[in-house]
Amino acid sequence: MVLRDNSLSTANTLLFSLSLSSADSTVSSPKVSFDDCMANERVVFQSSDPRFSIGADGSIYAQREVTSLTAPVQFTVTASGPHVWETTVKLALMGQPTPSPPSNQVTEEEGKGGERKEKEEVKAPPEFQAPPTVIMFPRQQEISSKGLRRQKRDWVIPPVNVPENSRGPFPQMLVSIRSDQDRNISIRYSITGVGADQPPNEVFSIDPVAGKMFVTKPLDRERRSSYHLRAHAVNMNGERVESPIDLYIYVIDMNDNRPEFKNQVYNGSVDEGSKPGTFVMHLAAFDHDDNTTANGMVRYRILSQTPHSPIPNMFTINSETGDIVTVAAGLDREKVSQYSIIVQATDMEGNLNFGLSNTATAIISVTDINDNPPELTSRTFSGEVPENRINVAVANLTVIDRDQPRSPNWNAVYRIISGDPIGHFTIITDPHTNDGMVTVVKPVDFEQNRAFMLTVVVNNQAPLASGIQSSLQSTSGVTISVVDINEPPFFPTNPKSIRFEEGVPAGTSLTTFSASDPDRFMQQSIRYSKLADPAEWLSINTTNGQIVTTATLDRESIFVKNNIYEATFLAVDNGSPMASGTGTLQIYLIDVNDNAPSLLPRESQICERINRNAGINITAADSDTDPNVGPFVFELPTFPASIRRNWTVSRLNGDYARLSLRIQYLKPGVYEVPVIVSDSGNPPLSNRSIIKVKVCPCDENGDCTLVGAVAAAGLGTGAIIAILICIIILLSMVLVFVVWMKRREKERQTKQLLIDPEDDVRDNILKYDEEGGGEEDQDYDLSQLQQPDSLEHIISKPLGVRRVDERPIIPESQYPIRPAIPHPGDIGDFINEGLRAADNDPTAPPYDSLLVFDYEGSGSTAGSVSSLNSSSTGDQDYDYLNDWGPRFKKLADMYGGGEDD
Repeated sequence: MVLRDNSLSTANTLLFSLSLSSADSTVSSPKVSFDDCMANERVVFQSSDPRFSIGADGSIYAQREVTSLTAPVQFTVTASGPHVWETTVKLALMGQPTPSPPSNQVTEEEGKGGERKEKEEVKAPPEFQAPPTVIMFPRQQEISSKGLRRQKRDWVIPPVNVPENSRGPFPQMLVSIRSDQDRNISIRYSITGVGADQPPNEVFSIDPVAGKMFVTKPLDRERRSSYHLRAHAVNMNGERVESPIDLYIYVIDMNDNRPEFKNQVYNGSVDEGSKPGTFVMHLAAFDHDDNTTANGMVRYRILSQTPHSPIPNMFTINSETGDIVTVAAGLDREKVSQYSIIVQATDMEGNLNFGLSNTATAIISVTDINDNPPELTSRTFSGEVPENRINVAVANLTVIDRDQPRSPNWNAVYRIISGDPIGHFTIITDPHTNDGMVTVVKPVDFEQNRAFMLTVVVNNQAPLASGIQSSLQSTSGVTISVVDINEPPFFPTNPKSIRFEEGVPAGTSLTTFSASDPDRFMQQSIRYSKLADPAEWLSINTTNGQIVTTATLDRESIFVKNNIYEATFLAVDNGSPMASGTGTLQIYLIDVNDNAPSLLPRESQICERINRNAGINITAADSDTDPNVGPFVFELPTFPASIRRNWTVSRLNGDYARLSLRIQYLKPGVYEVPVIVSDSGNPPLSNRSIIKVKVCPCDENGDCTLVGAVAAAGLGTGAIIAILICIIILLSMVLVFVVWMKRREKERQTKQLLIDPEDDVRDNILKYDEEGGGEEDQDYDLSQLQQPDSLEHIISKPLGVRRVDERPIIPESQYPIRPAIPHPGDIGDFINEGLRAADNDPTAPPYDSLLVFDYEGSGSTAGSVSSLNSSSTGDQDYDYLNDWGPRFKKLADMYGGGEDD
């Protein structure tokens, strides 16, 4: 019973059955469920009957012996809190006859709080009470004469139990409902609720006059297990004469559903070697019948196992939970890798006579464990390797492992445990074959080790299973022989560095650059040659490697980088095949003072009048290095005397000096001032350099003016004016020429072409006469077309007498040459001149209107084509030529005109 805060306070009568013995003094009865929406805090239950008490959780207790009860006991239970709620409880001893309908009433009481409504559904078990044949509507009765509270007494309506899948006949009567007022007035009965006037509709019906309620079709508990209906009684005017009563209809379950597995095939796995009782997998079947009855209680069993190895019953299943576990030991993946088990699920608690069954298949895979150690196929392996080779496989180790291929239990891991302290070899596992490839990772030297004796052990990636020992065949020996090959000579010191002063003359022996042959067991000689010598300064002795200069070494050469000159030499032995090695010689050239300094800059300008801040900063460049460079010494020569009279040099620092005027004014112009520059070498070198100084008038900022710069260049005012006039005249001539060219271009564009547009051959199709018949259709003297056997009779003929097919032996005429880009207006002139030259050229064909062709012979297997009819007056329609554009306009005019043309 649940009381909500937003409802009116009501009280309903509840009917409970108690199981009491004569010795019971305090017995727990059914529980009153109550909820005030505030977790029942500060709520106290009280009973109006002192023989019963209510616990804090709503449980009803008997305080004394109640075996003397001959009829149901009714009392009021009050819940006190912020408000007061009441309900009426009826108790009856179990096994006591069910009261007659008039005594089965439900009372309704309006509580003191007046703010809540209590609603309770009474669902008594079917085994306690049978459905009454007649259900009476209650009669209202006043309990209190003061009018403070009224109580309505209702029947305690037990539920109606209807078995599902009933075969009828339908409609089938369930109960009869009547009101005790039907003696005085006519009553009409009706029912409402799910199954009556709500979907699914018309499952239940009622005779409105007799009040008999029927079920109209078979019920299915799996779709709906209960129905809650309300019965109504009204008079002929539709006015309610009785309060509605609640009817509860329970559908009794029948065993009409087989257990169903979610899948037809289940997959599970178990490790090989598992102990008995190891969990394998779980299967579950669901039965839609009531699982509180035997109809829905499923039990499992194993029907068969495939294969039967090592025994037919390796597995068992828990009949209630569906868990499959191992029964016996002996699972071995290498013998049986998979089992197929048929599992049967039966309801009715596994009763094969009455229960319904279904089956499913469980596929159990036996998973591999590392219970087979790898074993090498041989106790010894061998291989060979050329010296100085790496990343080559020299031996192949094979292994056998019966575990699952390409799994950590099968994958082999090889280790070299002895015989290779430096680590020349490693073993790589082939992932497909599981073979071990002994590979060289560090080059081996035949002169140091002619053979290697390795000890190899093999294991799996995964450790061996508990209790499994390694095999003696997991260890093997590997013999690797080293093959001697001709190794190239090598220079012990490479690169080799030596120091010499520059300027070493040709023919000087610098050093001996010799190589060594690593093949100690081969008697070989080495010859030397020069591979790279950029400046061609060196030579090498072919037998002993002595280096001799062939030219003077110069540190300032472009082939010297950072004072170092490099040359590369080649050493070749006489082995088979021959091998060679290279070595680099680095010559560090020590600087000597062999380069005099040069003055910078070579040109400058200065104001014509002396200025305290005016002057030219000069310095020097020297190809040598310290200490043969600065500080520099700058000085003016004593001759000619005008140099020191007009100019002076003052020292600024070790590398710079200032050249300035000594006199107050110097005439503008260009002066060549000699300056002597000396470096700091031992002994020092000097150089007389010339600097061109442009003396010019200056503005207030000390910069040369434009006129002054020109004047300083040696040009007077008159010369400047003449130059400007020449420039103006030249520009005028260019402008006149451009105007004339544009005018001539315009005249050419307006000139009329000499050729009429209709006769213009450009982009037109010309009509020519049709050719005549073939050779045999013409009355020609074909002998004239035959090629003469010799030309002697032609050469011997006198001048003026010739055959018509002979080319005259006279100078050829000169034809006019067409310009590369002719003007459109000149096309007519060009054609006319060419026509005149061709008419007057006797050497141009045709010589006598008869051309010379090769004679094709007489007769033809193909026959003559003269018999073919050719006519331009056929039915061919040439109007489509008009759609082909202007290029076919002429052809369209000739053939597309129709009969009018």
